[in-house]
Amino acid sequence: MPGLPRLLVIAGSDSCGGAGIQADIKTAAALRVYAMTAVTAITVQDTTAVHAIHAVPAAIVRDQIACCLRDIGADAIKIGMLGSAELIETVAETLESYARDTPIVLDPVMAATSGEEFLDNDAVEVLKARLIPLAAVLTPNMPEAKSLSGMFAAQNRFAHAEAMARALMALGAGAVLIKGGHDTRPLVDDTLVWNGGVETYSFVRIETRHTHGTGCTLATAIACGLARGLSLPLAVGRAREYLQRAIETAPGLGSGHGPLNHMHGQ
Repeated sequence: MPGLPRLLVIAGSDSCGGAGIQADIKTAAALRVYAMTAVTAITVQDTTAVHAIHAVPAAIVRDQIACCLRDIGADAIKIGMLGSAELIETVAETLESYARDTPIVLDPVMAATSGEEFLDNDAVEVLKARLIPLAAVLTPNMPEAKSLSGMFAAQNRFAHAEAMARALMALGAGAVLIKGGHDTRPLVDDTLVWNGGVETYSFVRIETRHTHGTGCTLATAIACGLARGLSLPLAVGRAREYLQRAIETAPGLGSGHGPLNHMHGQ
């Protein structure tokens, strides 16, 4: 591993800078990791909504990935917004060819914070069959975990999160982090299930509308930790602390779901 850890991000562009590739680059820079990108889509969005999406051709995404990995290489890969079954298949094939031994953090971006859906049913099935088995860690929020696992709510939320995570690991994921941000309890509980057991990360819920890009940011911060050679539980713990500070110090921009303060430690 070189002195400067290398991260390849495969995700969409967010024109308002709060999520997607822009949030990923800011996170990597704050955590002193070198970021490369394969852009999957150009979005027209602000803090209130995604107004338009222009998909990048699958062949261009494939070539972006291949060029980065052949030349600079990567110590970790983060995957975010993909958008179509064809693109998911292409990304899976390319990573199988060029990154078989590189840890992959897969954030199954199925919808935007403002509610727009990014994956149809066909794409979700291809994601489950082709990309989840390549992931060192999958990072769904609770609605995504329910959708991907086919499970419904249970009274014991901790047991339910673990059961959903194990169902997703049965699809081939090395580990699963189920995020608890969609709950309404005073504490946000994120549950990591991996081959070493179960870890729960609890943080005080911050009452704010400025949460644009939280999922992108957390997944990228985890990938940065893995790129540095940290164990998965330690990478998740440090990433979760970084995210908490980014939410606490959010600059309050925009009239909708505003961005985080990715550079809070600088």
